[in-house]
Amino acid sequence: MTDIAAESATAAASGAAATEQFRSKQKSRTTDVDTQRVHTLVTELLNATHDIVRRHKVTYAEYDALKSWLIQVGEDGEWPLFLDVWVEHVVEEVAGETREGSKGTIEGPYYVPDAPALPAEATLPMSEEEAGTPLLFQGQVADVDGSPLPAAKVEIWQADDAGYYSQFAPGLPEWNLRGTVFANETGHFKIHTIQPAPYRIPTDGACGELIEAAGWHPWRPAHLHLKVSAPGHQLITTQLYFQGGQYVDNDIASAVKPELILHPTPTGNGNDQEVRYDFVLDKA
Repeated sequence: MTDIAAESATAAASGAAATEQFRSKQKSRTTDVDTQRVHTLVTELLNATHDIVRRHKVTYAEYDALKSWLIQVGEDGEWPLFLDVWVEHVVEEVAGETREGSKGTIEGPYYVPDAPALPAEATLPMSEEEAGTPLLFQGQVADVDGSPLPAAKVEIWQADDAGYYSQFAPGLPEWNLRGTVFANETGHFKIHTIQPAPYRIPTDGACGELIEAAGWHPWRPAHLHLKVSAPGHQLITTQLYFQGGQYVDNDIASAVKPELILHPTPTGNGNDQEVRYDFVLDKA
């Protein structure tokens, strides 16, 4: 991690990158808007807001502070961060409530599609001097009946040992610690990487002001991000955390689930660690 990246990974820069990624993703989607659903959801949201104002006797000073803060969220480009940290985990909970297979959790703002394609056993792109504890992450992809899914696609991305993501902090190689791994004929994969670090969400913008004002902490526990898919099956988006890791019990994004905890063990090669996690995909 360069000093440039550490000094320049600002909320505004991160927010701009996250906003651009989201807009690119939305361009490929077509959405038919159900006016009755819009009416119901917006009406209930406004009614809930009105109820909060009445119950807590919100003053004009508080209202103006909220208005100023909402404007600042937009100017800082932090709507993706705000929504992904404090809202997405409930949307994901509803979306996955009927799933029989592996548990999902939030995608977050740092996914970038089309990471380099890699074979079933691969090392993620990284610099020769990449800091961090070497980690072997392996597992198998199968369906709910236990049948392996050959050539399943395992997209993986993660923060580095300093807590920064490539393409969202300057000074990092474009695809650092990002890859698209294709499982072998039995659905197995082995990914050589480094153990990520916990990281603070950007706090120099509007979201940071909210965190400070509410007396919260801004930390996310160390985790691996994954999207796992196979033809004829539902894509699963998830994050995997590390047993005993900092902030696993009080994640700012409320995204940790017991089923997503990894249990690292030594490989016998120095400080290297290994973990295993098998994915089960529902039929589409």
